[in-house]
Amino acid sequence: MSSLPKLDQYLLLKYLKTFLLAMALIIVIVITFDISEKLDDFLSGHAPLQEIVFDYYLNFIPGFVNLYSPLFIFISVIFFTSKMAGNTEIIAILGSGISYRRMLRPYMYGATLVALIVLAFGNFLIPVNNRTLDTFDNKYVHLHKAKYFSNVHFQVKPGVQIYAEGYDATTMRVNNFHRDVYDENYRMVDRISCRMIVYDTVSGKWNCEDFVHRTLKGHQEHLSRDPHSLRKLDVTPEDFNSSTANITTMNSIDLYKYIVQEKMRGSSAVIAAKIELYQRLLNPLSIFIMTLIGVGVSSRKTRGGIGVHLAIGISLAFGYIVFMKVTTVFAVFGTLNPFLSVLLPQIVFGIVAAYVVKTAPK
Repeated sequence: MSSLPKLDQYLLLKYLKTFLLAMALIIVIVITFDISEKLDDFLSGHAPLQEIVFDYYLNFIPGFVNLYSPLFIFISVIFFTSKMAGNTEIIAILGSGISYRRMLRPYMYGATLVALIVLAFGNFLIPVNNRTLDTFDNKYVHLHKAKYFSNVHFQVKPGVQIYAEGYDATTMRVNNFHRDVYDENYRMVDRISCRMIVYDTVSGKWNCEDFVHRTLKGHQEHLSRDPHSLRKLDVTPEDFNSSTANITTMNSIDLYKYIVQEKMRGSSAVIAAKIELYQRLLNPLSIFIMTLIGVGVSSRKTRGGIGVHLAIGISLAFGYIVFMKVTTVFAVFGTLNPFLSVLLPQIVFGIVAAYVVKTAPK
């Protein structure tokens, strides 16, 4: 940093120090509220203090920082830039012959540093933290957390579809199981139905209740029944566990492999997994967008001072967050492409950032 011009050092230090101070303050507040909310769970679960501190809160902080970095970068930029504008420092900088674009350079240095940290955290560190958090949560907080998943549907291999009303990961029991086999013309040629199947870990087979096997060949149909039987069904508990996997505990490399696998299986979990991956890769762009909007809004000196800047800025930030949520919902429950659902808010508010910077007093 010593090789940077003094102006760049001055603005970059303000950028980073204000952001770190804001994050530190909000983390202390959030942890305080979280302790008050979960204290009964910690006590009833007999969670050791060491595990509460190191397994829970130490792994909780990076995820919180990653999630709210764009918002607190935005607030930090507005806060210290408004103070500079109020003290006529911005006017002095521009009056010395430094262009507005040149003044933005240290802001971009700071945004790049924070964006790289957010990128590394989101893709690799936080999934590891989430595994530890899940283990702690299952051990001490939600001791009887449900591991029952409804309406499971996936493809084991091309032409073989699995349907189940529900799957209990604890007992490895599947309710209302169906395995359908289709030929190359997408006509069903084989169906196995069971009221309930339970996995036998010794034999590697399934205990089937009310087993029904229906075979179709041309206009001929063969039907067989068995009230109780032990059979192989071309499916394992790992197949069901994969369909109900927690994507937040996968790093981005594993998440990409999971997407490829679930796409082959025809799983409905692909959309949510794609959105998660694209958010990890593209959300660091919001650091730059929020920085530019913050500078553009707060670099002008107004009678209301920092209060007016914060009101305008927070309104824009709120609109940005709402827009991201809306596009995500359209991707999950509508027809919007997952990649576009993540990229669209960045494009729209990137245009807003460019307009705010362009119209800022220079």
